[in-house]
Amino acid sequence: MMMIKVRRATALDGHRLKLEFSDDTVGEHDLGFILSEHGPMLEPLKDPAYFKRVFVENGVPTWPNGYDWDPIALHDEMKAAGELRPVGDAAE
Repeated sequence: MMMIKVRRATALDGHRLKLEFSDDTVGEHDLGFILSEHGPMLEPLKDPAYFKRVFVENGVPTWPNGYDWDPIALHDEMKAAGELRPVGDAAE
């Protein structure tokens, strides 16, 4: 089984992320549901400017407060939703 990691994470408008994975797939995922979630780690991410500060650390999308998102769970969720396509696809 291949270990899935994120190569690139780019914040888009509306609390969406564009993610490129180590299996040469890419897609956009809506994380807008965090706006209705609560907790000290999520609160900063509700600010669009802070959300845009996402970076990749050791293959994991991460924010400056240490909050991160499991890349395998993200990949699985995006795959199930039909949000992934090959890197370099014309839709990119």
